Amino acid sequence: MTQVIEVQNLHKAYDGIRVVDDVSFTVDAGEIFGIIGPNGAGKTTAIESVIGLRKPDGGSVSVLGLDPQTEARQLGNRIGTQLQEAALPERMKVWEALDLYASFYEKTVPWEPLVEQWGLAEKRNTQFGNLSGGQKQRLFIALALLNDPQIVFLDELTTGLDPQARRATWDLIRAIRAQGKTVVLITHFMDEVEALADRVAVIDHGRVIALDTPDNLIAGLNGETQVLFSVPNGFQAERLENVSGVTAVHQRNQHITVSGNGPLLANVAAALAQHNIAPADLRVQQANLEDVFLTLTGRTIRN
Repeated sequence: MTQVIEVQNLHKAYDGIRVVDDVSFTVDAGEIFGIIGPNGAGKTTAIESVIGLRKPDGGSVSVLGLDPQTEARQLGNRIGTQLQEAALPERMKVWEALDLYASFYEKTVPWEPLVEQWGLAEKRNTQFGNLSGGQKQRLFIALALLNDPQIVFLDELTTGLDPQARRATWDLIRAIRAQGKTVVLITHFMDEVEALADRVAVIDHGRVIALDTPDNLIAGLNGETQVLFSVPNGFQAERLENVSGVTAVHQRNQHITVSGNGPLLANVAAALAQHNIAPADLRVQQANLEDVFLTLTGRTIRN
């Protein structure tokens, strides 16, 4: 697999405080690479150093074989960026933004098809301030694709969006990769990288504390599955302790949590059926990237 980004031992400090502390990672062509961590972890600073907006204090960065510091112009024509604090003048119309940004590059694709592709055709004459949150994100994606980039950097793209708009934006990110582009996705939403990323770097306090596929990171926990459900009055949870794969059973009033391994949901459901119980709220809860972060750091991503 061809590596399009190589970062080795990256350092960046402000007023003696290390914001990025010996960060190393590589990104392969055609993948969605997630960078995740809490706010203030150093994610954005690291990426701004990768794309040449900040000069690192130490380490090396190569993007598409170019040095972001000495070959910034060449690199700028081959990458697309949507940064965390991206904004446009409130009165600027959609078509005006696209026309303006197109003038920044040596070579661009026609922006009219982008307007169609990203669902903005009916909004081309709408001022930026009158767009919904999801429409603004679609516009930022279109702007990032104007120069037909090989790599697209998306920083906190879905922050502030409602759940429906977030899921719609995920589809847009998948569509970018489907065009053969590499996507670097920076976020503090664990479910986002779990759903989208081929690999993910977990950053905390300026350091990469884990890097692998989401599935491998979760599997590395060796975490148990939990099955949760409610039962009628009088049912005793102890009846489930001998079910295959069960390691623990906890009951609080009518609510039961069964922990264990293997095909736990099927085994528990079969045991309940023997007692003529079919809970409407029977559900399974498995380890996720939030659990990975908690295990590695002793705290949740948002605390």
